[in-house]
Amino acid sequence: MARTSAPASPTRPSGAPKHFLTLADLTADELNRVVRRSVVLKEMWRQGQHYEPLKGRTLAMVFELSSTRTRVSFEVGMHQLGGHALSLSPSDTHLGRGEPIEDTARVLSEMVDAVMIRTFEHDKVERFAAASSVPVINGMTSRFHPCQLLADMQTLVECRGEIAGTAVAFVGDGHNMCNSYVRAAGLFGFELRVATPPGHEPDPGLLPAPNVEFVESPVQAVAGADLVVTDVWSSMGHEGEEADRRAAFDGYQVSPALLNQAKPDALFMHCLPAHRGEEVSDDMLDDPRSVAWVEAGNRLHSQKALLEFLLVA
Repeated sequence: MARTSAPASPTRPSGAPKHFLTLADLTADELNRVVRRSVVLKEMWRQGQHYEPLKGRTLAMVFELSSTRTRVSFEVGMHQLGGHALSLSPSDTHLGRGEPIEDTARVLSEMVDAVMIRTFEHDKVERFAAASSVPVINGMTSRFHPCQLLADMQTLVECRGEIAGTAVAFVGDGHNMCNSYVRAAGLFGFELRVATPPGHEPDPGLLPAPNVEFVESPVQAVAGADLVVTDVWSSMGHEGEEADRRAAFDGYQVSPALLNQAKPDALFMHCLPAHRGEEVSDDMLDDPRSVAWVEAGNRLHSQKALLEFLLVA
């Protein structure tokens, strides 16, 4: 009986792995290519097309912080692309029992094709990536949330057609989402106006930044904007500060009345989960100008485009 050869196994891209820890890890051209590709992949999904370039590939998802959108979007995204996603909590790995981050990175690099990490300290993903021989993706840290920005930019393209030249207002806490918008302004070519309370500005290490202006009030930020964005006032790591933060952010709530100061066709985005009655009024997410639900769904398709970019040679 003639022997048959085994099918060829998937190959990883040659050379050093490409990581996605911040938006700056990709060039402006690469970022725009990923965003445009996510629109295409979403349309293919809507049409029921089967596209499985990651067949046989595995993504390890390391969660040191809880997640809904990140967990579901990466797991479903890998499934739709023909691959497999493995979810690991601190209790599932030796990271939670003292193994050096670098050692875990080297071990996982021998077994999986990419690693997504969601944790608090940004230096953890940097250390992990430095020791990893496979692509590492930042699923969120206290400093940056780059995957969310890909979904936001996809949503802006779908709703408006273009990113460059638009006016974006960020109102609220200068935490990881604001930091990511500050980085995105120069890379995607939009104008960003930021309104934050004193003491809650974005990371000073990112400033000055191109296309970014700081204003004194939410009304000034929102005036004439194409897109208005906010985030929760008390992010992970701010537990126990809720009362103080509610006082500090008084007047920074995004409501339909505030959005009326923007352009008539302005959009509203929120990375979710939202605290209704705090950073958003009870009715803001249900306003017809809100695209928060589309934005959330686009996490799936923008991350599929990112995984394809990182893993398909």
